[in-house]
Amino acid sequence: MSIRHFLTLLDLDSDELRQLVQRAIELKAWHRTGRVHEPLRHRILAMVFDKSSTRTRMSFEAGMAQLGGHAIFLSPRDTQLGRGENIEDSARVLSRMSDVIMIRTFEHSKLERFAEYSSVPVINALTDSCHPCQLLADMQTYFEHRGDIRGRTVAWIGDGNNMCHSYINAARQFDFQLNVACPAGYYPDKDILSAAGDRIRMLDSAADAARNADLVITDVWASMGQEEEQDKRVHAFADYQVNAGIMRAAASDALFMHCLPAHRGEEVSAAVIDGPQSVVWDEAENRLHAQKALLELLLTR
Repeated sequence: MSIRHFLTLLDLDSDELRQLVQRAIELKAWHRTGRVHEPLRHRILAMVFDKSSTRTRMSFEAGMAQLGGHAIFLSPRDTQLGRGENIEDSARVLSRMSDVIMIRTFEHSKLERFAEYSSVPVINALTDSCHPCQLLADMQTYFEHRGDIRGRTVAWIGDGNNMCHSYINAARQFDFQLNVACPAGYYPDKDILSAAGDRIRMLDSAADAARNADLVITDVWASMGQEEEQDKRVHAFADYQVNAGIMRAAASDALFMHCLPAHRGEEVSAAVIDGPQSVVWDEAENRLHAQKALLELLLTR
């Protein structure tokens, strides 16, 4: 059987992604009733972090424990990768000592090269290009609250970043319309955008993107590694805050999501993220269950 990696949402087909979401919902229900499910006993997850994280580390480590396995955290200070060992050699060694590897790093090409030389599945836990594990959690959250997202309208407001790229891929895979509102100079990658065709509408106005949307999403204006651009970005994104006015333009039962951490008063108002339409805490919890479903898929099927 060939090794399956999960580097973007495009590595699974649409049916597999829907089945994975439903499995995540099932695993969540089992966990809440105390049902023990340990298909990954004696399996090892190597967690390679070039970027720091709260939700990613906690959800993967807890997920492996709940599935009966074990996770090993590796920061740049803990590995020879952080001291200049080449990616190919690190991939060969780590994949002989573990059953699956997740990587949270900067360059997407680094992840792809690691996967090329790994003998076990590699999971993208975030790169500057994509954040597919977050999208699994987001889709699970929407399915739990509103049912299948097929045919719905989703509004992405803010930076055309890795989260935006993954929402573009999700529009293709889950069959929804995505309205994207970004200021000039902060558009998503042209190749990712063009591959999605008419699934995506690029708009200049946040209110236009949100109009009648069933789901509204945003992210921080300056992602990790862009802190020096903070002042410039605050000015550029001033008209792209998700606030009560933006949510009024959306459908009356629209949900709000944010992958966190959030900066209240910048990309989202406190009234929205802490309001009744926000499902960000379910979304954050669902990283745990969606990734359990993913680990189970990659290691047992």
